[in-house]
Formats: sequence, C-alpha cells, structure tokens
Amino acid sequence: MLRELSIRNLAVIEEVHVTFHHGFHVLTGETGAGKSILIDALSLVVGGRGSADMVRYGCDKAEMEAMFDLPSGHPVWRVLEKQGVNASSEEMLVVRRELSSQGKSSSRVNGQLVTMTMLREIGECLVNIHGQHEHQSLLRTEQHLEWLDMFAGDLLIERKQQYREVYSQLQQARHALKDIESSARHNVQMLDLYRFQIEEITNAQLKPGEDELLSEQRRKLMYASKRMDAVSDAYALLYGGKGLDAVSKAVAKLIDIQTYDAAKLSPLLEQLQSAFYQAEDAAFQLRDYRDGIESDPDQLSQIEDRLDLINGLKRKYGESIPDILAYLKKTAAERDKIENRDELIENLRVQEAKLYAQALDNAKELSKLREHASMKLAEAIETELKQLQMPNALFRVKLEPCKDESKGEGHVRLHASGMDEAMFMLSTNPGEPLKPLSKIASGGEMSRIMLALKIIFAEIDQVPVLIFDEVDTGVSGRAAQAIAEKLSQLSAKCQVFSITHLPQVACMADHHYEIRKQVIGERTSTSVTALLERDRIDELARMLGGVEVTEKTRHHAQEMLDLAHRQKGA
Repeated sequence: MLRELSIRNLAVIEEVHVTFHHGFHVLTGETGAGKSILIDALSLVVGGRGSADMVRYGCDKAEMEAMFDLPSGHPVWRVLEKQGVNASSEEMLVVRRELSSQGKSSSRVNGQLVTMTMLREIGECLVNIHGQHEHQSLLRTEQHLEWLDMFAGDLLIERKQQYREVYSQLQQARHALKDIESSARHNVQMLDLYRFQIEEITNAQLKPGEDELLSEQRRKLMYASKRMDAVSDAYALLYGGKGLDAVSKAVAKLIDIQTYDAAKLSPLLEQLQSAFYQAEDAAFQLRDYRDGIESDPDQLSQIEDRLDLINGLKRKYGESIPDILAYLKKTAAERDKIENRDELIENLRVQEAKLYAQALDNAKELSKLREHASMKLAEAIETELKQLQMPNALFRVKLEPCKDESKGEGHVRLHASGMDEAMFMLSTNPGEPLKPLSKIASGGEMSRIMLALKIIFAEIDQVPVLIFDEVDTGVSGRAAQAIAEKLSQLSAKCQVFSITHLPQVACMADHHYEIRKQVIGERTSTSVTALLERDRIDELARMLGGVEVTEKTRHHAQEMLDLAHRQKGA
C-alpha cells in the first residue's frame, strides 16, 4: 500500500506531505483546486511522462517521493531483483522522482538511481491509475483480447508463450522466403561478384600467420649483408684479434701464482677460465651463424610479391588473414544460397508450411482456452454490472478467427497472440441485440463497465494501489451509490483512491481528503487536509448544496455518513 506521498514545487503545489492508510480514500474539492495534481504527482513517481512546465513557476525543480509498504511475496520485489536494485529488508519501498525546470528527470528507488524504463516497469507493479480518458481503451478492440488473456490466467499465458516461439520461427522463415523471392535481379549481380571474390581469395591459398612469417623472412633477407659484416667482424675480433689468446695467457699467468694467495686469486682464475670457455663457445656460434647467412634476391622478390598480394586482399576483405578467410566462408555461403535458390525456396516453403500448421494447432488451443475464459469473464462482468445498477445488461466476448483473404477462403491469418480477434459486446436493455461497446454504451455505462473490469482484475494483476480519477462521471442517483459501494468493497482487496464530485461516493470513504487552493501573498498554493468527522460533514454539505452550506445540508450529510457506516459495517 501507499504509506506516504511528498510533493514539492509541482504546478500550484508548493509543499504537501500526506499520510495514507488501508481502505478507501476520496479526494474532493472545488473545481480547479488541484485534485488531479496529486494523481499527476503519483503518476510521475511511477514513471509517467513529465515536462518542464509542470515545475512550479520560479522554482528549479519539482520533487515527488512516495513510500510503499509491500508484503515480501509481492511481484515488485522480483522486478527489483532482476533490475539489480537493492530491496529493503523492512519491505518498505521508497520511490523518488525529480523534474528540473530544464525538463531533465532523475529517479531513485531505495536511494539507487534507475532509468525511466526501469521505473515504469516497477510502477506497473505498484499503481494502476484509471482516468476518464481510459474509457477510450474500452473502444479499442485490440485491447479486448489482452484483457481476456489476462483473465484466462497462467495456463493460457504459458500456451501463448509456446505459440509465440513457433510464431517467431514462422515469421523468420517468411522473411527469409520473401527476401529470396524479391531479390532475383540483385542476386544475379551479386552472384558474379561473389564468384570473383571467392576465386580471388581461394587462388591466394592463404594460411593463418603466413604474413607474419613472410615479414620476418623478408627482414632477414633485406639485412643479410649487414648481418654478415657484423658477425664476421665479431668473430675476427675473438679469433683473428687474438682476443681468446689474450685471455688464455692471462689464465696461465694466474695459474703460476695462485698458490701464493689462493684465497683471492682462485676466484679470479675461475672467472677468467669461465670467460674463456664462454667466449670460445660464442665464437664457434658466430662462425656457424655466419656460415648459415644467405643472400637470395630472387627469394626476397618472391616474398615481396606475396606480401603485396596479401596486403591487397586485406584492403578488400579484412584486416587480417583470419578475417579474410572468414569473409570467404560467409561469401561462399551467400553464393551457395543464390546458386541453390530454387532448392532453398522450396525448403523454406516446406518449412513455412510445417511451422504454419504447428502454429495454427497452437493457436486453436489458445482459442479453446479463450472461449472457455470468455464465458467466465462475461458471467463475472454481468454479475458486477447488476450490482452497479445495470440489471438487464448482457455482456459477451465475440471471438472470431482473423481471415487472410489473399491466401484463399478459409485461410486463417496468424498474429503475435494467435488467430483470434476479440470484441466486447453489450446489450443494456431487454430485447436489444448485442452490439460493440462503441455503438451502445453511454459515458455512465462505460464508467461502470471499466469499474467492473478493474474489480475483476484487482486480484489478477496484484497491483496494491488503484486510483480512479472521476470514474463516476456521467452517473447519479442509485448508480452513483452502487459505484460507491463497489469502490468500498474493492478497498478490502487493495488500497483505493477516488477523485470525485459525488457525495454518494465521498461518504463511503474510510479516509477523506480535501484539496483546497488558496492565495497567499501573490502566489497560489494548493493544500491537502485529512478531514475529521465534523469537517467531512461540512465538505459533504458543500458537495450537496453548492456554495451555501445550511443546517439542512449538514443534516443530510450526517445522514449519508451514518448510512454509509451502517452499510460498511453490515
């Protein structure tokens, strides 16, 4: 449930902090007092669209913060875990939204920054706002199938996921088939190019690492003369320059005298002897290296030509030999696809037919589940409508398969949710045929149908906060009383808020808040006040009598409250 809501510098609200409770809440006040701004603030908190002009004039930013108290098993905790947001061990969730006067927005959940996409996903689990404009969603038939599927429950959702996996494969096959069939001329042109490229790369007979090996060989051949001179000079210095002979004589000298001071001369003798043997070994290695140096201009020229060929292929097909070979593999596959076009088309057509048959079977299963769910949904809505003062209402869900006339009579067109089209049908008076909602329902009837749906789906979607922004528009008398009673009953399952102008609805609330606009100095500001019993009587009297509140209207208001208490206690 929503525990607290704080608002600063939003539209005409300077600063408001409201505490809420379990049950049914109503928000009332004069027209233009700012009742809907509270709903706008909560909408922003759960990811609604904001703009710079919503920030109070003269302020840098608007701030909205809501604290929710949720059970440990609520779906929002799974969403938070998936998003990597730290969940509160105390089962409290704090959502904060800031909106700057430059139009920039930032959001935090339990102190952690979240994106707008993340916030909307979280908000869908927390708050469901129903305003007057949502009546229009009842007229969109594409929405009807979605509602029916939600009502049908887990089995249909599971089957629909299985269907969508097959449907996705079907769409891929169809796209592949369409691409091949629609690109005949282009394929002929590309086939010549692919063949040329494949031949060019294949004839090069590339080997991974070949370019690095050739570069090393080229470097050795290019500097063969310089290497020969340097190594020969080094060898000559060791042998021809009597370098080794000098070390050998030094060793002989130390051997003659080492017995006179063995402690100091023996280590020096060992160093000289070791140096002699190492220098001798190095000299032999230099001689062997010198003898192995080759200078082959023809081989160097061949290597240069080979590297030029490889570098030319790199400029065309990839930065390395593995990249070129990968391009060759890809191009060969494209060539094979074009050369085997007819066979591929036939295979894709067979695959499409199999996938269509499989998807159609799955779609038919969905239709059976929907047919069963539609009868239950119609029964549930009719029950709710009878209690909402529409005793003669008949409600049906018209399910029909989508037709694809382009593929012949009787061919079913599949879509992402199956093969069905759903349309809500209503008859409000005895003897009248069932007709689409758009052709029969008045504003008051639409309000009650939407309320009936909200009541039915309250337990299905597990959203803890339901907000109705003037859902009672277009109704009066007994119908208004019935809506009030339904909202009160609904509040036993979730926290309910209603902005209303009807005293019949307001008197049924467990908690009553008055929204008031006032001018302080030269600025307009909106305040929110939780009304006590006497204040409620005055506010209900104002709603009953208009500008002038009399003892008679107060008495009537008191009677309405007393009756509401008895109805809720029954």
